[in-house]
Amino acid sequence: MSVTPSAADRLAEFRRRGWWRDETFLDDLRRQAGERPRKLAIAGRRLDEARTDTLDYAELSRLTDRFAGALLELGVQRGDVVAVQLPNRWEMVPLMFACMAVGAVICPIAPVCQAEELRHRLVLTEAKVCVTVPEWEGYPLAETIDGLRDELPLEHLVVLDGHVPDGAVDFHDHFVSVHWEKRRMGDLIDRQLRPDEPFVVLFTSGTTGFSKGVVHSQNTVHSGVRGYVDSFMLRDDLVAAVTTPLVHYSGFGQGILAGVMLGGTVAFQDGPDHDGLLDLVERYRATLLYGPPPTLMGVARVQQRDPHDVSSLRHTITGAAPVLQPLVDELRATFGARTYSVWGMSEFGPVTITRLDYNQDWAAHSHGRPIDSMQIRIDACQDPTVRASVGRLRVRGASQALGYFKQQDVFDDELTDDGWFDTGDVAREDGRGGIRVLGRAKDAIMRDGIVLPMAELEAVIAGHPKVTDAAVVGPTGHIDDPILAVVVAAGGTPPTLDEIRAHLREAGQDPRFFPERLEVMTALPKTLTGKVRKIELRKLYAD
Repeated sequence: MSVTPSAADRLAEFRRRGWWRDETFLDDLRRQAGERPRKLAIAGRRLDEARTDTLDYAELSRLTDRFAGALLELGVQRGDVVAVQLPNRWEMVPLMFACMAVGAVICPIAPVCQAEELRHRLVLTEAKVCVTVPEWEGYPLAETIDGLRDELPLEHLVVLDGHVPDGAVDFHDHFVSVHWEKRRMGDLIDRQLRPDEPFVVLFTSGTTGFSKGVVHSQNTVHSGVRGYVDSFMLRDDLVAAVTTPLVHYSGFGQGILAGVMLGGTVAFQDGPDHDGLLDLVERYRATLLYGPPPTLMGVARVQQRDPHDVSSLRHTITGAAPVLQPLVDELRATFGARTYSVWGMSEFGPVTITRLDYNQDWAAHSHGRPIDSMQIRIDACQDPTVRASVGRLRVRGASQALGYFKQQDVFDDELTDDGWFDTGDVAREDGRGGIRVLGRAKDAIMRDGIVLPMAELEAVIAGHPKVTDAAVVGPTGHIDDPILAVVVAAGGTPPTLDEIRAHLREAGQDPRFFPERLEVMTALPKTLTGKVRKIELRKLYAD
């Protein structure tokens, strides 16, 4: 008879194994500033201005104190939420650490987040300060937030660069120009966030409604970051070129926090530009390139047209979408680096990774096995008490978030009594202790008792030369639905259903999973994080 470990036993194990610790990421920064003050910490490319801003560890630590003093001057107290809506700019990094220093909870918000969702996030978190830019891709962010002020508990709107609305705070004048570290350092004593306190609120994609705010402590994030760097045996010689947003877990966790924890260097840019990214890789001798599959494929093709010296690269790491064999082959041929697949979610960070001891092609077949601090299991979809080789994916471990902000009951509803969290995904075993994620359980379609590999089919269809984006959906959401492919045409004549089926056949997909119907749209309905809102597709095509 097996005995299920108690929650207290699991927490003690987390500390004993080093997944949780008594130090913080701010302690990491202070240590690096003392041990390697002149080493480059971050390099942030400003594409429109054709320049790169750099900070060494001493500068990053000093600006952290300066920004912390600026937050104190705005009246930020321990436990207050500071919302930060910025593209990938260097200012984001000391802001993260400044919030830790004053005991505030940071709430990163993507610049693409607009009025209704923005109101939801600022109202829910009761953010006292919001740092944003005047506009993003033509949308007036600062004016929008300023227009919502009467509906928000917001006390200070801070605007970085450009026009500052009346009553708002100019970021450079308040945060950068004043040497707050000389005036307010004494006020920082005993304010620093402790490792188990709420540290960050990360919002989910919100595929079926308003997004949920995932609350992490520094220890729950440290567990995921530790597992990530250990899986790849990363050290202080890490130079990571990161393409994902710093306001998402992968950008600030696997990017900034991993880099600072190790004493490495992280390079990024404030928009998509494949040439610019290759320039960062060459200039700073990047050892690791991180990004979603479409970005890495685009970068590889630019490298083929305009070769850069990328001989320093050792790892290309990707996530957020299935990895297909053509991507693995192209990255190996172009960069001479192995490709690894990471799967995770906002509630946990990285959960599974294809490892160094896997063969070079395994990322095209698997999302890998769990990091040391995490466990996975697959349940029969209709009976969570039964284990299965294909079914509902559940996870648990030291990286588990503290809960959903002001919606703890919703988070707890996803947990079993012994701590297993329902991811909402369907997965299959990969035969090596890992998994291949097939898609969302609520979107699942079956043929002959087999679950369609929805995400993989979508990635293959999106690779058709006449297609730029694709989704596979059951029109009514039933398990025996006809298979509908919805595509965005690349321009000119859209593909036919027969062409899509022929493309899937050439890619080696099972004919039982070929779409039976095809629809063409100008753009797929998506969430702020780029996930397809399949509920909208069902509304359109249910008949």
